[in-house]
Amino acid sequence: MTPDRSYLQDVLLRLLNTPSPSGMTDGVVHMLCDELTQLGIPYELTRRGAIRAYLEGQQRGPARAVVAHLDTLGAMVKGYKPNGRLQVVPIGFWSSRFAEGARVTVYADNGVTFKGTLLPAKASGHTFNTEIDTQPVSWDNVELRIDARTRSDAETRALGIHVGDTIAVHASPEIGPEGFVNARHLDDKAGVAALLAAMKCIKVSGKKLPVNCFPLFTISEEIGVGASHVLHGDVAELISIDNGTVAEGQYTCEYGVTIAMQDSSGPFDWHLTRRLLELCATKGLDHARDVFRYYRSDAASALEAGNDIRTALVCFGLDSSHGHERVHLDSLDALARLLIAYLYSPPLFQRDRKSLGPLDDFPAAEIQIPDWQDIPAGASAE
Repeated sequence: MTPDRSYLQDVLLRLLNTPSPSGMTDGVVHMLCDELTQLGIPYELTRRGAIRAYLEGQQRGPARAVVAHLDTLGAMVKGYKPNGRLQVVPIGFWSSRFAEGARVTVYADNGVTFKGTLLPAKASGHTFNTEIDTQPVSWDNVELRIDARTRSDAETRALGIHVGDTIAVHASPEIGPEGFVNARHLDDKAGVAALLAAMKCIKVSGKKLPVNCFPLFTISEEIGVGASHVLHGDVAELISIDNGTVAEGQYTCEYGVTIAMQDSSGPFDWHLTRRLLELCATKGLDHARDVFRYYRSDAASALEAGNDIRTALVCFGLDSSHGHERVHLDSLDALARLLIAYLYSPPLFQRDRKSLGPLDDFPAAEIQIPDWQDIPAGASAE
């Protein structure tokens, strides 16, 4: 099966152009649910809008889940400045260095919006001379210039802008002829697009998966909650989709897929990570292993919520994560192909259907992973 690359690109652009900072995700939830409806994939929502979709398998369990998050970084109005501009604080963890110059939309009450620009407090070289280069990088030194006639605290308040209003940073996506996608919020909308492309491929094929799968779309990963509030049922294996950092000292595959062996929450499941590595090798996918010291994914929150599941993290290659991000379409294609191959492979261990069992069939790290290559005819990920 080959993922539809034009569909992947199209749905990625639509996701990027739908604002969804953590805490303001209703719009992207509606967009994603409409997409699932178009694909003919059933789903249900939690109270706050996390989505659990359903792909039927030949047997109920041990069920699988694949998770990507819809929420992004953003900002919030912290207060007013005497010159009529706004103080801001970040939503999620990102540096004010990457906020400077960003175009944004402020979402006030009753559907009122304002456009604006995030700027360093000392932005004009004609006024501040060399101070523009010596001002400390800090959110305290960033202000929001609203595109409105306001010159004072009182005038800005009169516009109806309040402390606590959400600020969405424009993604400003650009896809070049070389296949590079430059945009903000590729973390994790690129992952969502790859998952949707894999789901479409599976749905169009009409071939049932070996076991039930629940694609999950979370709405609060950037603030640490993630999959803890949408993981239900008999899920035994959870694959989290997120970015692999392209940077000095990292081994992320920029144009393929990366299997994370560990992140800041600890090692991923020994057997599940090696199943994914075997699939990459067998399917000829460009891939690498990496370890991430300073970030965590949806998988961590699922484990911290008390779920006894095997977890793994698969990544697309992302340069300048949480900053001026860039991904290549080849990496997203490789990720979608790996997801298809994984979902058509048999479950790791049948014993995982039950939460408790004897020692007799419990695996050892030294035991080879069961032969997953015996895939039913017509169900190959090729």
